[in-house]
Amino acid sequence: MSHTPETSAAPLQADPAHSAPAGGPAEAPAAAAPGAEVKPASHDSSLPEALVAFMLERWTPASGELPQAIAHADVFAARRRALSKLFPAETLIIPTGHEKVRANDTHYRFRPGSDFFYLTGNLEPDCVLVLQPQEGGGHRDILFVEPNPGRSDKTFFTDRAKGELWVGPRLGVEQSRAHFGVDECRGLPELDAYLSGLVGTVTRPHRVLRGMSERVDKLLARHDRDKQLGEALSEMRLLKDDLEVQELEAVVASTKRGFEDVIRALPRARSEREVEGTFNLRARVEGNDVGYGTIAASGHHACILHWTRNDGALEPGKLLLVDAGVEGNALYTADITRTLPINGKFSKEQREIYEVVLEAQEAAIREVKPGNDFMEPNRAAMRVLARGLERLGILHVSAEEALKEDRQLYRRYSLHNVSHMLGLDVHDCAQARQQVYKFGKLKAGMVLTVEPGLYFQLDDETVPARYRGIGVRIEDDILVTETGYQNLSSDIPRSVSDVEAWMAGLWATPK
Repeated sequence: MSHTPETSAAPLQADPAHSAPAGGPAEAPAAAAPGAEVKPASHDSSLPEALVAFMLERWTPASGELPQAIAHADVFAARRRALSKLFPAETLIIPTGHEKVRANDTHYRFRPGSDFFYLTGNLEPDCVLVLQPQEGGGHRDILFVEPNPGRSDKTFFTDRAKGELWVGPRLGVEQSRAHFGVDECRGLPELDAYLSGLVGTVTRPHRVLRGMSERVDKLLARHDRDKQLGEALSEMRLLKDDLEVQELEAVVASTKRGFEDVIRALPRARSEREVEGTFNLRARVEGNDVGYGTIAASGHHACILHWTRNDGALEPGKLLLVDAGVEGNALYTADITRTLPINGKFSKEQREIYEVVLEAQEAAIREVKPGNDFMEPNRAAMRVLARGLERLGILHVSAEEALKEDRQLYRRYSLHNVSHMLGLDVHDCAQARQQVYKFGKLKAGMVLTVEPGLYFQLDDETVPARYRGIGVRIEDDILVTETGYQNLSSDIPRSVSDVEAWMAGLWATPK
């Protein structure tokens, strides 16, 4: 790794050397069980029996030593115990998900399901965590994982989906039990029989985290009670512990370095793709990946909220909106937006819009405190934006009129609320109940974004011509503390003068 050896001193993660990551839209076909015939690809040659026999010979025997426990195994175990207490005497099934097909037989890089990872620290695809109720109370952890037959079975070199010469080694069953600190591990070939045993003449009460594994969803009928498992996991994740905050601080620091890489590249860069590639290199060097598709929006593209095509030109005199975040090896992600003048100096009109957005953000951040409504930062920001729009002659009614609940005319130019939770997912804790999240109270340990914006479309005739095509968003990651807030990204310049000085300083001392 380049700037820093890790994204944190002791990350909440499994050993990536034992993973075969991949992830995206359609599930990959299930890999063959050990010993089964594997369908070759259309471009494969046949395998003579003599070659198969030769491939199975003379490999150094595995040591038989069990791996060390994952860092912070006690934290993952405590989370499982906390979940156990919420659903006594019920079997809980939490899959991680599968590799996803990108095109034909190629796959996206796997990214574990957030809830599964939160409970296990396991990065491998296909695994399923089961919390099995015990007679004396509590639950027993059973982790279903891919067996590793080593060099004793030809699939190690014939199976394109699971074979370790194709995708790297899996830990195996006993190794996973030791590494992840669970009570028991079983091979994935046993999963279907286990889940089928939960239903029959007497159905055992169970809940499934839905939408992660088509295989699991098909085996167990959907019940209304399943939703409560997803809600419970999201609500557990709303409050970050000290280790999670450390991970977020680390990825925010890495994200700042990514923004600085982008700024250094701007004098020679010609396209948004160069911005995306420059930032994404930092994410892969220092972390697992980007936490979401990088938005590199120059000029009027900044008025499209989720512009990820990133195929536009960079033009001096225009603004560049970069919304990006490094996802660390422990899968926590930053989510930062900075709007930069491509030539290093804001124009008069750009500065006028930028300073309204910054004032709105500062007003919103001041409302991040325990006991406040989650929506209070949004209300504060919208009041400032509406007043600014009136002052600039863009709103043709008063700010007070535009802010009325039955009108909300300012939203033509602001489009979105200013906050969402942040953590393992960029839009974290999405299954939490509305009364706990959107309509709930802020609590110490929550981490949320604050990201107001103003967007003036090129063809919007309600906007003075001098402002059309300008889009500005400023976003920071804010921790709710016992007494107020901590801006985790305060080290990344925000004001007009600070941004201009930041850019000039980096250009004066290029790396």
